[in-house]
Amino acid sequence: MTGSPELPEVLAGPALEVAPRLLNAVLRHSGVAVRLTEVEAYAGEADPGSHAFRGRTRRNAVMFGPPGHLYCYFTYGMHVCCNVVCGPEGTASAVLLRAGEVVEGRDLARERRPRSTDRDLARGPARLCTALGIELGHDGTDLVAGPVTLTLGDPPGSVSTGPRVGLRGAPDRPWRFWTTGDPTVSVYRPAAPLKRR
Repeated sequence: MTGSPELPEVLAGPALEVAPRLLNAVLRHSGVAVRLTEVEAYAGEADPGSHAFRGRTRRNAVMFGPPGHLYCYFTYGMHVCCNVVCGPEGTASAVLLRAGEVVEGRDLARERRPRSTDRDLARGPARLCTALGIELGHDGTDLVAGPVTLTLGDPPGSVSTGPRVGLRGAPDRPWRFWTTGDPTVSVYRPAAPLKRR
């Protein structure tokens, strides 16, 4: 199965416009599909919260490429998280996929996350990747051609916004978007305060 034919056009826009449009989109990979319920926008070199704030590196190179590709990164030495690259090529903007509801392949998602409730199978960016079987090697995947694909859905009836989770850089920007009242949306947590010496 391939992604939405209109996907490249939608993803060519700025991250703050693309992010809410990804709510209710369906991400598919390896026998599991997740309907997205929570995302965060990152505006590249203009955004202190973005991996691309200080410019291009080997880690974030995919963010500077064409829109419609998956940017994956390793965090906390154990988890993979994924973003959808958006905006014009060279701008390094992206949307972090924070949470969703497993809508196909629930049994397989449970095998990958055996101690999780159905609500929590893809509730959080690392859990979402684990449920879908997305690994660091999927960095750069074309979301139309696959093997990870994205299909746009109808916008939700109500969208909420608030600060992004766990950020020290630009922590108060209301660039997190979620489907209002959806139980799969993750819990907001601010960044832990830095310890003073």
